Amino acid sequence: MSGEEIIQGVRVTVEWAALGIEVLGALIIVAGVLRVAITRGTVRFLFQLDKFDAYETYKQQIGRSLLLGLEFLVAGDVVRTVALAPTVGNVAALGLLVLVRTFLSWSLTVEIDGRWPWQKKST
Repeated sequence: MSGEEIIQGVRVTVEWAALGIEVLGALIIVAGVLRVAITRGTVRFLFQLDKFDAYETYKQQIGRSLLLGLEFLVAGDVVRTVALAPTVGNVAALGLLVLVRTFLSWSLTVEIDGRWPWQKKST
């Protein structure tokens, strides 16, 4: 095997790994939402809206799946950019993407927990 073939093999492996991580992130989001919809019963939930904390519990469970899936999507982007094409433009695009996804994660955390991620939990 020549050096070029080894480099190409590594590139293909990293590309597949990044794709696998991103697919896993999407599956986590879909599976989490489906799990909540099925186990909590979306229709049953709609009839329990008058109960205390029904909406909050439902929202927290879906939000946690979204947060975990976003983390995997960011990891896939980082692997792909850093390992395959660490040009200034690609790293800048990755930085912008991570910034947007971080804002989404913080927004979800505020929505789920009612506090910023760096704030202490109220007792």
